[in-house]
Amino acid sequence: MSTSQNPIGQLLLKSMLRLLIGENKLQFYETIDWQHQSDRFRQPNLIYPHYYSSQNFHGIEGGYLNSVAAITYDPVTAFASPPNEAWIRQQLIGVIKNQPRKILDLGCGTGSATLMLKQAFGQANVIGLDLSPYMLVVADYKAQQAGLNIEWLHGLAEATGFEEASFDLVTASFLLHETPPKISQFILRECFRLLKPGGQLIILDGNQKRLRHAKWLIKIFKEPYSTVYAAESVDDWMKTAGLEAVQTEYVGWINQVTSGIKIN
Repeated sequence: MSTSQNPIGQLLLKSMLRLLIGENKLQFYETIDWQHQSDRFRQPNLIYPHYYSSQNFHGIEGGYLNSVAAITYDPVTAFASPPNEAWIRQQLIGVIKNQPRKILDLGCGTGSATLMLKQAFGQANVIGLDLSPYMLVVADYKAQQAGLNIEWLHGLAEATGFEEASFDLVTASFLLHETPPKISQFILRECFRLLKPGGQLIILDGNQKRLRHAKWLIKIFKEPYSTVYAAESVDDWMKTAGLEAVQTEYVGWINQVTSGIKIN
């Protein structure tokens, strides 16, 4: 586990983790050889973009390139998804229009949405891709515990390397607010490229209209790009990327689900 070399810092960190995830999970995570386990997923030639490697997401030093971020991601996301995270994520599943056979979940994090996609479409080939190998360690553990066969890959959402028109469904949950708007638009163009004709893209993220008037909330969660995300429009980004039938539904208190179809 990556921690401060300062003994007092280590004690404070351990106390914080115990509060967030509980003593039993903390003890389990302390048994993990994070370097070895993350190496199972790490692409050695991948260069982390500056917008990602330079930020302390959620106030954690080193951002998502840190085991502490992977350990704390689920409780932080649950707290930030009122009234109920599982219900919020289920709204993404609810707007799927087809029976996808191949699904890509971009910026999958610890795999919460990816697992739900596999549970909903058991016969589908489901892939979760994330830029943090530490997140993928937790995602893989959760999939094993649930008995789900999911492929986890380390890579960039804006440059996946997959073949064109190879997916029936592409999803991204809580990803775009953690990237600069220019990168968010690159990601959506990549999604369009990856979709088969008739394929669907679904984005679950923060409610942009409400976040514009809730800067205090952005400060609480120490999100470096949420302010500029809130000032933009996912609908406009998706239309510019080439998607059609774009619709946004507001869900919960501060979230939205946006869907679009690749016609040609």
